[in-house]
Amino acid sequence: MVEFRVERQTLAEAVSWAARTLPARPALPVLAGMLVEATAGGGLILAGFDYEVSARAEVEANVAEPGRVLVPGRLLAEIVRNLPPQPVDFSTKGTEVVVRCGSVEFGLQMMPVEDYPTLPTAPDQAGTLRGDLFAEAVTQVTPAAGRDDTLPMLTGVRIDFEGDTMWLACTDRYRIAARELTWSPSSPDFTAGIVVPARTLADTAKSIRAGDEVMIGLSGSGDTLIGVESGGRSMTTRLLDEQYINYRSRLTGEWTTEARVRTAPFAEALKRVALVTERNTPVRLAFSADEVQIRAASGDAARANESLPGSLIGDEIDIAFSPHYLLDGLAGVHTEFARLQCTGPTKAALLSAIPDREGDEAATAPVDTDEDTGFRYLVMPVRLTS
Repeated sequence: MVEFRVERQTLAEAVSWAARTLPARPALPVLAGMLVEATAGGGLILAGFDYEVSARAEVEANVAEPGRVLVPGRLLAEIVRNLPPQPVDFSTKGTEVVVRCGSVEFGLQMMPVEDYPTLPTAPDQAGTLRGDLFAEAVTQVTPAAGRDDTLPMLTGVRIDFEGDTMWLACTDRYRIAARELTWSPSSPDFTAGIVVPARTLADTAKSIRAGDEVMIGLSGSGDTLIGVESGGRSMTTRLLDEQYINYRSRLTGEWTTEARVRTAPFAEALKRVALVTERNTPVRLAFSADEVQIRAASGDAARANESLPGSLIGDEIDIAFSPHYLLDGLAGVHTEFARLQCTGPTKAALLSAIPDREGDEAATAPVDTDEDTGFRYLVMPVRLTS
């Protein structure tokens, strides 16, 4: 028997979190279920697990009868999402789970809870950091993750921990996105290097609420499991093979050209010019002393060009990029000015963010400043044929 009452919005958020791991085509029917557990202390736990990723949410509820049941997860999520904004009563009756909200009533057939796999134990805490900082870093790097499952390493986020510094990086061989940030490790000399499935981590980051602290846990032989916990929600996932390229060495170098442009206008201009491009057609950027010209053409069918103000030190350059790749990098620049550094039209270029300044200093800050926000985006250009 299980019986409890909970606010509809609270239940909806918890169910949505737990449902994220439910497989569309479960290997076993029981994996399509969502575990619902009410505790005597007034806690309500909802969880999903597919043997690779687990998601667990704990909220407060008025529990009349503690217990645990397994119900069809996706159906429960759909039902709760469409309930009216009133308290939800949840109870068992025979082999049914009854969900009541106002004048609405649903009956769901219970699944065999005794067949449900044991959820992974939460990993040991490795450290904490601000939730908004972690979510921002994940959002900045994951667009560069590979999509080819035959190369699992490239579908992951490499996370390196060295004392109070954390690095996150993704690559699909054509670009590298990396972010350096500060965190609070449980041990001052903590070091580790892991690769986490990018889609799982990106999904988790989207649901981290502003103001919440994130706890990162690692455990298992060879650190085979990572846990991320924030605001009563937690997830665990198996790690990928830790083998990874030495990405940090590729994000430094001597640059012969360094340009600075306003981030938002540059991104908007790229989107406009890219309207005439077809698949695999690049956009060309010509940097001169005080402007950047953006050009693209689709054979004889269409062409576009636009000029923007900019600053330059070093050599003028004409270089081409995939507009999609360049826009992914600019999406990770959250400051007014972006910096693009390159050495010739056939060598990888480095995109980074210049920290915002206050007052008049913002307009007069030198373009060759070494300051940045910890975000780096290395992208290969497209070789020009004419």
